[in-house]
Amino acid sequence: MSAALSIQNLNAWYTPKKPVLSGLSLELRSHESIGLIGLNGAGKTTLLNILSGLHRNFHADALRSNEKPVSFRDKRFKRYRYTVFAEDHSFSFFTFREYLSYVFRAYKKQVPNVEDLIGGFGFEAYTDKLLGDLSMGNRKKAFLITAFALKPELLFLDEPVNGLDFSGTEFLYRLIKGYGAYGTLLFSSHILESITLTADRVLVLKEGQISRSFSSEEMDAEEIRRALGTAELENSNYGTKIEE
Repeated sequence: MSAALSIQNLNAWYTPKKPVLSGLSLELRSHESIGLIGLNGAGKTTLLNILSGLHRNFHADALRSNEKPVSFRDKRFKRYRYTVFAEDHSFSFFTFREYLSYVFRAYKKQVPNVEDLIGGFGFEAYTDKLLGDLSMGNRKKAFLITAFALKPELLFLDEPVNGLDFSGTEFLYRLIKGYGAYGTLLFSSHILESITLTADRVLVLKEGQISRSFSSEEMDAEEIRRALGTAELENSNYGTKIEE
């Protein structure tokens, strides 16, 4: 398959001479769901912030999308991607309906019927409340509903399970697993279950690089633990959670 996005030799930092990501290369193939896993501090959020055009302290030998050079801050690429962040307090004075309309105008798309997504996430009671008045979990649902309604060619999710209830998590798993019908999805997670149940491929981020890649056929929780180099595991409500 062609590459929806490819990166060669990416280095990123917050403080000069102290890289967070070093020599990182990856390829996101068209129409696949990819899980990104790593210990706290491995650089998952930094990588997603770079892909989202929010972190400027980086350099890469090559950035390409569909075989063409790309800039993450380019207007065309901005309409190609959408990101749901681990925590997002923006648009606090928008209701969900207002935010949804705003996003679709920005992406120059018509707002579709989102009632199935609203029902799947159990969000019916919150659609006309201000985002700033919602709990962390319900804000996350608002942004996830928007993302899966928008169906961008590149969808990035940073720790999407955090804050969700059980039924919302189960519904999210189904959406991630089926996203290949619309585009390419990259999501970070500490939850092994969210990776092994939904991803077509898993990338292990360790010491600033992609140290291992597991195909769906190779995916095994114990192998992923060994690739991470840790055996310290904690059970969460939804699966196995990896911590430092």
